[in-house]
Amino acid sequence: MVAAMTLTFGIYAGGRIGVDDGSPPEDAERTRTALDRLHGDRPFLVRCYSHYSDASPGLVQAPPRPELHVTDLRRLDLVVCFREPGDDLTGWLEHLRAQLRRHGTRLASLQVTEEANHAGPGGDGEFPAVRRALVEGVVAARREADALGLDVRIGCNSTAVFDPEQEFWTDLGRRGGPGFVDALDYVGLDFFPGVFSPIPEERFAETVAGVLTAFRERSLTAAGIPASVPMRVTEHGWGTGPDRSEARQAEVLDTAVRTVAAAAQSLNITAYEYFALRDDDSRHPEPLHRLGLLNDDYTPKAAFETYRRLIAELGSPH
Repeated sequence: MVAAMTLTFGIYAGGRIGVDDGSPPEDAERTRTALDRLHGDRPFLVRCYSHYSDASPGLVQAPPRPELHVTDLRRLDLVVCFREPGDDLTGWLEHLRAQLRRHGTRLASLQVTEEANHAGPGGDGEFPAVRRALVEGVVAARREADALGLDVRIGCNSTAVFDPEQEFWTDLGRRGGPGFVDALDYVGLDFFPGVFSPIPEERFAETVAGVLTAFRERSLTAAGIPASVPMRVTEHGWGTGPDRSEARQAEVLDTAVRTVAAAAQSLNITAYEYFALRDDDSRHPEPLHRLGLLNDDYTPKAAFETYRRLIAELGSPH
């Protein structure tokens, strides 16, 4: 077996999975305390989301004011979601440039669109111009970051694509060509194995490894993205609930992270981010509302300590 490599770790630093969804509000002080304990002296990514739309102006952020969580060791992994129903990208491209100017050195990375292949909850795929927004946005953001002299990684992501034709990634490669590929610093994968359909415990590691390999060898290859462009796991989680124990959540997290780390060298995986720090609603029976390492009152689940130990063991020291 290939030895595990160190990774840059991170987490979505909130709990809410929707905007104003009635779940308990975020507590910035408790969030900072939990983050301090979680990653200790290792560099860490604070994943956060903002929504752009000409049709509904105003900055939507999750968690609110993510810059409050930045420290010498913590920088932002900002996801700029494209929620614009129109096809004029002038405002979108300027918004991306403005986010780079606004956050500056607080940014470790900027992800252009969120799950542009996915039209369901959480994804940008329902908006007709999203693929143009992704390709043109990556190029524009890369140029702006370079012009500002910022050490910011520019990337995009998707969910796992099982389509044999890989239409989504083939189309992106055709639209963007070499200019798009050259502008990419990483490509992320969002996946939640065992959340939407059960996976036998004895097959969990095999399933995770298979999805990672397929993403690199099928999806990214279809877009002409070479192995030299790093992959990231940008969202991964497993929710607790009825018949879904905290102990099993901790086991799933340990298995997933160790599987990612073992594949890091061969697949060029550089980062792993868990979704999420705390539950959206710890009373809700559905696991998507209980993905957190903490309950919604900020008390820890068993997986919090598991992730803390994994970061200490496998996290990049710089």
